[in-house]
Amino acid sequence: MSLQETGILARIRALLPGGTDLTDDCGPLPAPPAGQQLLVTTDLMESGQHFRLDWHPPDLLARKLLMVNLSDLDASGATPFGYTLTLALGPETTEGWIEAFLAGLAAASRATGVHVLGGDTVGRPSGLGLGLTAFGCATRWLRRDGLREDDRIYLDERPGASLRGLRKLQGGARWDPDRPDPDLAAHLAPSPRLGLGVRLAALPEVHACLDLSDGLSRDLRNLAEASGLSIVVDPALTEDALQGGEDYARCFGSSLPRTELEARLGLPLIEAGRVLPRLEQPLLAYDGEAFRPLPDLSFNHFGRP
Repeated sequence: MSLQETGILARIRALLPGGTDLTDDCGPLPAPPAGQQLLVTTDLMESGQHFRLDWHPPDLLARKLLMVNLSDLDASGATPFGYTLTLALGPETTEGWIEAFLAGLAAASRATGVHVLGGDTVGRPSGLGLGLTAFGCATRWLRRDGLREDDRIYLDERPGASLRGLRKLQGGARWDPDRPDPDLAAHLAPSPRLGLGVRLAALPEVHACLDLSDGLSRDLRNLAEASGLSIVVDPALTEDALQGGEDYARCFGSSLPRTELEARLGLPLIEAGRVLPRLEQPLLAYDGEAFRPLPDLSFNHFGRP
């Protein structure tokens, strides 16, 4: 393989599921099954802003790029089937790095049953930019704007592990595949519970959902603002739980009690808050006497890394 577009495309065709079909400038999207809707999501990851190359092994970075997109689709109630890939590569990118990245993406694609459908490659002065657009089909699009008053907000994972992993990396820890650290794995190689969103969408008492990506304090705010309501957070949530991003848990609102949902889904849930009529602020804490607004503690995509 050479660091030319033709060489990279040859490795994509050879390694990625669906790669042998990449023979033209365009490719077809399959029609959704009867009664289902086609959904699409996209993410861009930039070196220095979203990841550091000296921290993130290329195979795990490829897996994360795919998983964050599939997590968005799943939280919307969709089953993914394919994606397009865009690589913007600086001159310091080596052939070995690209090979390891594509091998990791191929393994994650096979594990999740998705195929590459197209994409693009381009050079850049320095650094690395990764873009992925994923497609899926949903019988019911589980949107974020459907909350109802008195819904409870639930999570399928306790947030904060990815933040702990980031802090460990900042403190000098590094990924060791022979001795995997669960916090580092949560940050470098997230494993969202794919398929849960489709099951949630099948429950009419589940009214809205998204995945935790920017941080609970931002994502709860997004749910509240989209639905024109307010959310008071559960007092058991710590500041780390509210601040930590990239947890990729399902965060959803339902009128069902936690015990009934746990019995139906067969897994434990964490209560994150309660939905109120729209008050002065979308996200609130309650100290036993009065509500107070909660600040946005989450990651700023336009801030300095």
